[in-house]
Amino acid sequence: MPQDTPLLAWIPERQTFLDETLRLEGRGTPESLCCCGLFAPHFRCRDCFGTEMFCHECVLRNHTRNPLHRIDMWNNSFFQSTSLKKLGLRVQLGHTPGERCYNPRTSHGDDFVVIDVHGVHEIALDFCGCASAQIRYKQLLRTRWYPATTSDPRTAATFALLEHFHLMSFESKISAYEFYHSLARRNNNAGLSDIRDRYSAFMRMVHEWRHIRQLRRAGRGHDPDGINATTAGELAVQCPACPHPGKNLPRGWEDEPPSVRWKYALFIAIDANFRLKRKAVSSENVDPSLNAGWGYFVEEAAYKAYLADQAGVKQDRSTCVSHNAVNMADTKSSYGLAATGVGTVDCARHDMKLANGVGDLQKGEKYINMDYLVFSALLAFTVTMINISYDIACQWHKKLWTRMEGMPSRLHIPHHSMTVRFFVPKFHLKAHIDECQRNFSFNWTKHVGRTDGEAPERGWSNINRVATSTKEMGPGSRRDTLDDHFGDWNWKKITALGRTLLRKIGDAIKWKKEHGEALRELERTILPTLILQWKSEVESWEHDSSQRNPFESRFAPITQAAVRLQLAELEARELQAGTNVSLHTDISPTRLITSGIDLQDQQQRLKVDIANMSLHPTDNQKTAIQTRITSLQRRIDAWARIQELYIPVVSQLRLRLSDASVSNTAVLRPDTFKLWLPSELEPTATCDERLATHEWELRHAQALDALNEVRSHLRLRSHMYIYKDRNVRGQAASTRAQALIDGVELRKQASVEKYRRARKAFLG
Repeated sequence: MPQDTPLLAWIPERQTFLDETLRLEGRGTPESLCCCGLFAPHFRCRDCFGTEMFCHECVLRNHTRNPLHRIDMWNNSFFQSTSLKKLGLRVQLGHTPGERCYNPRTSHGDDFVVIDVHGVHEIALDFCGCASAQIRYKQLLRTRWYPATTSDPRTAATFALLEHFHLMSFESKISAYEFYHSLARRNNNAGLSDIRDRYSAFMRMVHEWRHIRQLRRAGRGHDPDGINATTAGELAVQCPACPHPGKNLPRGWEDEPPSVRWKYALFIAIDANFRLKRKAVSSENVDPSLNAGWGYFVEEAAYKAYLADQAGVKQDRSTCVSHNAVNMADTKSSYGLAATGVGTVDCARHDMKLANGVGDLQKGEKYINMDYLVFSALLAFTVTMINISYDIACQWHKKLWTRMEGMPSRLHIPHHSMTVRFFVPKFHLKAHIDECQRNFSFNWTKHVGRTDGEAPERGWSNINRVATSTKEMGPGSRRDTLDDHFGDWNWKKITALGRTLLRKIGDAIKWKKEHGEALRELERTILPTLILQWKSEVESWEHDSSQRNPFESRFAPITQAAVRLQLAELEARELQAGTNVSLHTDISPTRLITSGIDLQDQQQRLKVDIANMSLHPTDNQKTAIQTRITSLQRRIDAWARIQELYIPVVSQLRLRLSDASVSNTAVLRPDTFKLWLPSELEPTATCDERLATHEWELRHAQALDALNEVRSHLRLRSHMYIYKDRNVRGQAASTRAQALIDGVELRKQASVEKYRRARKAFLG
């Protein structure tokens, strides 16, 4: 059916489509008359409905109410572009269209430019000079033209254009530069004529327009006290589902017991974005913020004053593995940048930015920045329970209340009378150490539902597309532009909230049923007494977090260090009892096996480094490798001589291996030297059983250590890849980040080889 394959149905008709579009380039019917009866009219409007031709007088009369339409003139060969200004049309403000003013005031130099969706237009404009006339910029505003300046304006943009660009910037993230120059190409796409440059004026009008629209939507035009009575964060679009006393909470909610009050808890998520940089261009004096703390960004002067006051405070070092990735080298470099990114505070349940929860970061993700943003955002809420999600919450929450005491008193919250819990987002949690995974997990905590804490991440995909244009803006324009985009993000979230909640309710019903069935099936395989015991332990821990965490493993991990300590203590007891069988004064049987395993690790590292050398190494690189080769060979030779005391058979094995070798090279290769540990001996070879037992215990611990290292490196590598994709741009920064990732990959591979050696020893 043609309706099923419309493109295939169109192909046979494309010649007709081409012919019809070419027909529009001509006059059409040659015998056409003007509407006034004049023969052979010469003018046609590209923007009016229809393709009728008009005479000079009629085209002017028809466009008294459409002075920005584009006119084509027939020159007896083809249509050429002209303008209503060239045809003599004058636009009169302050009066009904078509009505003349008795005291017109011509615009400066009779040269006025209007930017519209059809292009950049030059018009002949007269302001009203009557006694009751309004000031010039008001006359433009009442015509729905936005003036570029308030004093003697010479440029304006139509409201339709500003509305069009406003929505385009939200949906396509088009920059003002791209948009303006696309309009200029509509005037002339061949570059054969100059286009009036009003880009700077257009940028200024867009900045003001965004601000005015935010004021309108917040109802600031109806306040008798005017715009200056606007309070901090008042222009922000609030999350309607967050707890707002007096709006969406029942009376007496604060007096409810904790078993009920958890429903009125506030969930916030904290994160930083290092894509939203700003170059060190312009200044606050030249490009001030019009919002000035009324939206999502905090008020800049107070924020900078606090940061300056805390500049000498040293941040505690992280004790968690994941933060090696957070503090990657490129974020520490702020050369040429006024801001390395932004920190934000979001509603963790509904993915919306919070008022006064956004601020610039000057050099990385410092606690002093994030503290200020969090407490600024919390000023808008009066709640008794707060759940805070942050990818470094395990470190950031330490000394938080101590740091709060050093902040301005207006930012203090009564935390002693509140329940504040800290979490790490689910996706980031796996990159943390085991202790953090137990203590900061949403999954192990009561009254948080299926919150994942990753709300900011979902917002970055939307806002990151404006990073290229906002990076070049002045400080005020950038903050106000981001404020506007955050407001649009919140608005779209609100309009979709009904559909979103309906879908989530449906999913919750479905998964509750499936998970319930899976749980009941599992419980049927477990003794009821064990289930009751586990349930009691979990409920006790949920009631009192000082109780033992039931999710903490009670299995004591076996590590190489622990096994080495046990063997050393055993030898000490044997020595004290006089039963020690050491054959060397300095090297005991345990020390022999331990040193042999360490030598294998060194052999593997040397082998990898030799393989990774470039084709043309420098003399310094050659010297470093040769020094390591010589040093390792000496240690192996010394160890082998002592080994022959404990395992005499290895001397014969080495001799046979040497005779069987066909290589006569004198080059040292300690990385390929076979150590003949007990696990490498033939079953028929004689070896002290104690040595084999020691190696087995050490190999078991080595395998477990290696597996833990592999898991840790995989988590860290995953975290670093995500960080790199989100925040790192540019060749230099990407190269540094990739070098760090490659280093983690090498350490991971070394752990893999260590595990394989341990496994091979087991099998041997």
